[in-house]
Amino acid sequence: MNGFKITLCWLAAVFALTPVAGGADGASSAKTVAYPKPYVYKERGLGRNAEFTLNKSGVLPGWLSLAVQQRTRYETLDRAFRSGSTGSDQVLALRTLAQATLHLPQHFKVQLELQDSRAYWNDTGSVVNNTIVNAAELLETNLQWRAEDLFQNGSRTLLRAGRMTMDFGKRRLVARNRYRNTKNAFTGIDGIWQAGNGNQIRAMAALPVNRLPTNTTQLLDNEAELDEESPDTVFWGVFLSTPHLPWSGRDRGEVYLFGLHEEDGDFATRNRRLYTPGLRLYRPRKTSHFDYEWETVFQFGTSRSSAGIGNTRDLDHFAHFHHVEAGYSFAAAWSPRLVLAYDYASGDSNPNDNKNGTFNSLFGANVFDYGPTTIHRAFVRSNITGPAVKLHVQPHSKIKAALHYRAFWLASSTDTWTGNSGLRDTTGQSGSFLGQLIYLSGAWQVTPNVWLEAGTAHRIDGEFQDNVAGSPRQGNSTYSYIAATLSF
Repeated sequence: MNGFKITLCWLAAVFALTPVAGGADGASSAKTVAYPKPYVYKERGLGRNAEFTLNKSGVLPGWLSLAVQQRTRYETLDRAFRSGSTGSDQVLALRTLAQATLHLPQHFKVQLELQDSRAYWNDTGSVVNNTIVNAAELLETNLQWRAEDLFQNGSRTLLRAGRMTMDFGKRRLVARNRYRNTKNAFTGIDGIWQAGNGNQIRAMAALPVNRLPTNTTQLLDNEAELDEESPDTVFWGVFLSTPHLPWSGRDRGEVYLFGLHEEDGDFATRNRRLYTPGLRLYRPRKTSHFDYEWETVFQFGTSRSSAGIGNTRDLDHFAHFHHVEAGYSFAAAWSPRLVLAYDYASGDSNPNDNKNGTFNSLFGANVFDYGPTTIHRAFVRSNITGPAVKLHVQPHSKIKAALHYRAFWLASSTDTWTGNSGLRDTTGQSGSFLGQLIYLSGAWQVTPNVWLEAGTAHRIDGEFQDNVAGSPRQGNSTYSYIAATLSF
C-alpha cells in the first residue's frame, strides 16, 4: 500500500506542476478543449458518420436530440461446460437503446435513455439471467450541467445527477457494457473536472441499480419490471488521470480508489465492505511504434462467503489483480497490431481460514480481455491467470478483425472456476489448468447506419474439467455469434 500512496502523491504533483494554458491565451484555448465524457460510446462501428440520423432529419427542434440503436444477435454454444448442465444452448438476443437529450438554458441538459433487452429461442436449460434480459427499462434519466473555465482557464466541468451509466479508465472495474445484452446503471452523482492540458479529476457516489426481475420464468417470458436501487448498497469512487507523464509525452497514467458498502435490506447481499485502489500506466497505440499497458489493483475489506440470509460470518478480504501487455503496430497492409499480454486475478487459497482472497471485478467488463460473455462467459476477472497473444488487423477502413489466443489456469486450485461454470474442488486435487481459448471476431460497416459483427470462440478443455466433480465432461466447446446493429 505504501507504493500506492506514493503514486497517488506523485500523480497529484503532476496535476499541480504540468503547465496549463492560461492568462491571455487561456480563454482562446478553452474553446478548443472538448468536454469530458462520462462513458466512451463506441458501439456505432467504423467509417464516416451516418448521412441520415434523427438529429440530421431537420424535423427536430433545436432543444431536442434523439438517437436510436437496435442490435439483433444470434448466439449458439455446442457443448455446455456449466455444473449440472449438458447439451447445447442458443439465444436470439435483441437490444434496443433510445436516447433523448433535452438542451436547456444555462448549460443544463436532461439525458434520457430507454433500454429494452429481450431473449428468444432459449429455454429452462439455457443460461437465463438479467445480464441478457431487462425489458422496457429506463437506463438513464439525469440532469447534466456543463461549465467552462471553472477554477482554471481552459478547463471543462461536467456534473450529472440521477440515473446514469459510466465508464472508468479501461473499464475493467466500472463499465457501460457493450457486448453484453444489458448495461450497468447507477443512481447518484458524478462529477468530472478536466484541465486545459487534459488532466482529469473525477468523483462519484451512487446506488447500483438492481436489474429486475431475477426469476427464471419471468426472464424467459421477457416480463418487464421496474429496476430498483437499494439504500443499503453504496458505490463510490475517486479517479485521477493525466495524458502527460513526466518521462514521456506519449505515456499516460491513472490512479483511483473505489468503495463498495452493502448490507442486507431490500436485496440479499454478501455484506461486502470493499476498498479497491488501482494504478494504470499505458502508451496508446501508434503505427511503427511499441505500446504498453500495466494495471495493478488491490482489494481489501470484509465480505461473506455467500448472500444466504443465515450467513453472518464476516471474512477478511484481501485480493489483487494485475494486467500487463506490450504491443506493436506495423506499417504494413491491413495495419496489423500484435499484442502479448498476461493477467493474474487472485483466488481464495483456503475455504476454511476465515479469509477471502477472490478478486471481485465490481461492475467491470470482461470481453476485451477474456472473450465473449452472455451464454458463453467461460472466463472472467476472478481466480484466473495466464498469457495471451492477440492479432488485430484492419484490411479496409470499414472492416476490422481480431484473433485472440489465451491459456488459462486457476490462480488458486481450491477456489471456483468463476463465470458460467460454477465448478469447484475445495481440495485442489483436480488441478488448475482450465484449458485454452481461440477467439476469432470480425466487423463490417456495411453502410454508415448498419454494422455487422460475427465471431467464434473455441474452448479447449484442461485437466480441471476432466477431474472436478459435477463437470459435464462433454469436451471442447465452440461458441459462435452473428449480429446486426442499426443506428439512426
